[in-house]
Amino acid sequence: MSRRGWFLFALMGVVWGIPYLLIKVAVEGVSVPVLVFVRTAVGAAVLLPLALRGGQLAGLVRHRWPLAAFAAIEIIVPWWLLSDAERRITSSMAGLIIAAAPILAVLMARLIGDSERLDARRLAGLALGFAGVAALVRPELGGDPWAIVEVLLAACGYASAPLLVAHRLKGVPALPMTAVCLAFAAVVYAPAAMLTWPDAVPSGRVTGALAVLAVVCTALAMMAFFALIREVGPARAMVFTYVNPAVAVSAGVLVLGEPLNATVLAAFALILGGCVLATSQRSGAEAATVPATGGERAASSEPTSTGPGGAEPDEARRR
Repeated sequence: MSRRGWFLFALMGVVWGIPYLLIKVAVEGVSVPVLVFVRTAVGAAVLLPLALRGGQLAGLVRHRWPLAAFAAIEIIVPWWLLSDAERRITSSMAGLIIAAAPILAVLMARLIGDSERLDARRLAGLALGFAGVAALVRPELGGDPWAIVEVLLAACGYASAPLLVAHRLKGVPALPMTAVCLAFAAVVYAPAAMLTWPDAVPSGRVTGALAVLAVVCTALAMMAFFALIREVGPARAMVFTYVNPAVAVSAGVLVLGEPLNATVLAAFALILGGCVLATSQRSGAEAATVPATGGERAASSEPTSTGPGGAEPDEARRR
């Protein structure tokens, strides 16, 4: 891999690993609707002009209902759930639970008739991953179980979105799809954001977290991801998503002083190992995968023709 490829790889490992930390900080000073609105509006403001300049918005109208459904299960609902949950649980825990999304994706694909066989290695991955999630959330169930449910539901949204892309949005260019979905989400959140807009300017810490989350982790991260896909191809590019949970945990521990104990380390090892095994492809298979638009989950194993961001924009797209 080239030096540029390694740089982009490292960049994506960080910018899609720190949103959990930034969300945790931002919800201290603004409502959940304001947080999601700012993030989606800024992302759309950056990406829509690029899509317009390339003339790539033409033809999206005929996909309006699948695009609306995709925006709902990939952005509108999960970003609310995740942000609301982080008002009550640590960013480290949120990042680790979301990392199990690929495992859920494998199960969902089987439920809708995926023909790929679940061999012993992939079954072992499923078992390991669910054991890691169980070890992580069990101590929390006596405290605020709804926050855990919210993150798990967000992970289900991230896991199911690639299936929608594979079946209803094949061949839709990545950049305009992402831009339009972010814009739609911003419109949906605008009324609630206006009603809950803070009376005073939030603290510099909160404002800074919002700015980095919207500009760096949403808008610029998308452009960097498109560049990474062009540089190394969709399958190799997706490896960085296995770094994201480690970044999420490290950021929470180092910046926010969140606990790092044997349970967290064991859960991390089990979830990461389970993801690698459960999403493993047959030798020689090169599948593009569809991660979340905002960088808040690990790689999904569901192959699509659009992928995470775009060697050409219609080769890949991105949680």
